[in-house]
Amino acid sequence: MTIPLVDVKAQLAPLRGEIESRIAVVLESGRFILGPNVEAFEHEAAAYLGAGEAVGVANGTDALVLVLEALGIGPGDEVVCPAFTFYATAEAIARRGATPVFCDVERETLNLDPVDVARRVTGRTRAIVAVHLFGRPAALERLPAGIPVVEDAAQAFGARLGVARAGALGAAGTFSFFPTKNLPALGDGGLVATGDAQLAQRVRLLRLHGSRDKQTFEAVGYNSRLDELQAAVLRLFLARVDVWNDARREAAGRYEQLGLGELCELPADEAGHVYHMYVVRTPERDRVAAALAAEGIGCAAYYRTPLHLQPVFAPLGYGEGALPVTEQVARENLALPLFAGITPDQQKRVVACVRSAVSVGAAR
Repeated sequence: MTIPLVDVKAQLAPLRGEIESRIAVVLESGRFILGPNVEAFEHEAAAYLGAGEAVGVANGTDALVLVLEALGIGPGDEVVCPAFTFYATAEAIARRGATPVFCDVERETLNLDPVDVARRVTGRTRAIVAVHLFGRPAALERLPAGIPVVEDAAQAFGARLGVARAGALGAAGTFSFFPTKNLPALGDGGLVATGDAQLAQRVRLLRLHGSRDKQTFEAVGYNSRLDELQAAVLRLFLARVDVWNDARREAAGRYEQLGLGELCELPADEAGHVYHMYVVRTPERDRVAAALAAEGIGCAAYYRTPLHLQPVFAPLGYGEGALPVTEQVARENLALPLFAGITPDQQKRVVACVRSAVSVGAAR
């Protein structure tokens, strides 16, 4: 039997009846855009995160763009961000006409390296985008003081930094509800969380074409609204996200108990980690990936070409070797199956396959 990298269908199957009931209520209401479920979800998400305000938007990328615009970032400005992350992080910066300044990451955490961040700050630096990659919170407390921090928490809903939730510590936090995320929607969706009421008001204005009432337009905005149907199911899933995250943490611990750490470098264990993806590192990455695929076991190597080496950013002048740790982890990382509902037997199969592949490599 195959083992998927992520099994969204299995995770949601027990909730099928409740999901359909919530969708039916929305259908009956005839209210599909910025309705009562969106408003309720915004209040519930803000309370969960410990943020003063939450604003539902169309997707996680829009959340980043809207926050950067609300902060007044534009042409001539620089924004520091890691190069080992999904393209949308830097795309949002470039969309504002600002320059992404790429920094290296820490090998242990795969998050941005605060020491390298400090080296890249200039007089034109207007913000730092800290990505909580794969569900592990970045070390915000070690970042340079006095510069607004935008938390890209697309992969980290429910993660903690001490007693606080990821996404509630910086100037603003942005989230994605893509169906494979820790808090999934049944399609696209996003959220901006912030303790700054004026920033939240600005994001609300921008998400609705720069208008408060659809009659008077104060800014050139966007059409970026969280759907009522998505908000209805997100409210259901929000009540279960901690259970799902606990299951992910339990599965991560099981991989260590099964001896996976003898075969590859495991993600550093941390209480606040929510394991959006379970990403290991090994110089034998391609051999291990091929062995897993041959056994019908899902896996994925992320960000093989890091952002500073992507063709679109070639004019910025980064070359091979500019960010050595980023480039190394891009060659070595591999995500293994992990989701709420993965079984011990499935994980045993994964570890056995990795062990076999590593043993073959050692024999050669």
